[in-house]
Amino acid sequence: MTIRLNRRAFMAATSSAVVAPTLISCAGRAYAQRAGELRIVSLGGGFGKAVTEAYLKPFQAETGIKVVPITQDLDVAQVGLMVQSKNVLVDVGLSNQASALTLAASGHLEEVDYSIYSKDELSAVESYSKHKNAFSSYIYSTNMVYNTKKYPTGKPRPTTWAEYWDVAKFPGSRALHTGEFGSEGPWEEALLANGVSKDALYPIDIDRAFASLDRIKPHVRKWWTNGSEVLQIMRDNVADIVQSYDGRALSLVDAGEPLEINRNQAKLTWDYWYILKGSPNAGNAQKFIEFTSRPGPQAEFARLYAQAPSNRNAYKLLTETVAKKLATYPDYLAGSFPLNVSWYNEVGKDGLSNRQRLAQRWNEWILR
Repeated sequence: MTIRLNRRAFMAATSSAVVAPTLISCAGRAYAQRAGELRIVSLGGGFGKAVTEAYLKPFQAETGIKVVPITQDLDVAQVGLMVQSKNVLVDVGLSNQASALTLAASGHLEEVDYSIYSKDELSAVESYSKHKNAFSSYIYSTNMVYNTKKYPTGKPRPTTWAEYWDVAKFPGSRALHTGEFGSEGPWEEALLANGVSKDALYPIDIDRAFASLDRIKPHVRKWWTNGSEVLQIMRDNVADIVQSYDGRALSLVDAGEPLEINRNQAKLTWDYWYILKGSPNAGNAQKFIEFTSRPGPQAEFARLYAQAPSNRNAYKLLTETVAKKLATYPDYLAGSFPLNVSWYNEVGKDGLSNRQRLAQRWNEWILR
């Protein structure tokens, strides 16, 4: 199965310190070098710096366990090769839901030992963040973002995806996430625009989603593929109203760009920490992932990089100014919905996953 790289890979501005295939090819030497170490995928750029400052350094200081950050993203094939060859040279990985759940289903991940977590803290963590084989310490969202020159404060603006689809009432150019990868496409937004409630989105009615997309297609100036591309679309005023990751939009808002995020009907998603099956440092890796569940490190990460904590107690440590930038801010949750990646991974009688089925349908549809 082909899985798209974690979207965080697009943010990684630094070169790789460790590349999985290279590690695998020199396993003996790598094992000799890593006694007492914990190798953790941190990724690069501003995101990687925030991970290092909020999680890696404090964990090392508290436990005395040496942490080696890995700025290279690992894909499903690389993890599978390490596990199957029993040359597991990365202890803790970080990936999007689709990749993590695929690895879990393939038996390539250790189970998370939730017995070492504080019960009080664990009860404050969003349920979808606590997978059997993975844990999410932060959450982000896909939102509607306005160019405030086109839609100024106090003037009519679309506030739902049905209104976003209403180009007669709210004229202006649009930009939406491409559906070419099957997952992370505009499927849920298309159904919401077609009158489906957020509590009835899954299983996705594929025919209904494409019928809805037929209506908006002529008004979409750009179907974007990754976070860097949508950031450029917003910065260069390519479209008047955009579907975007909240973090990308926030970086421009903070820089003074004429943009505003609509938090209604936001699609919540998250990345997962996981432990590779057969990690020789699995015990220490369990301690690290537990550390990421605590409110203190999560609050610090949110201050450094505007991703929302999965532990609600972290909000007690944040100022209102910071908290209002985050996807799980309590006032936003009632109007938001979590992405159901498990549905995308389901395989039908034809041997295709829903993700593959959507990708095939999209690639035919977009050419018409």
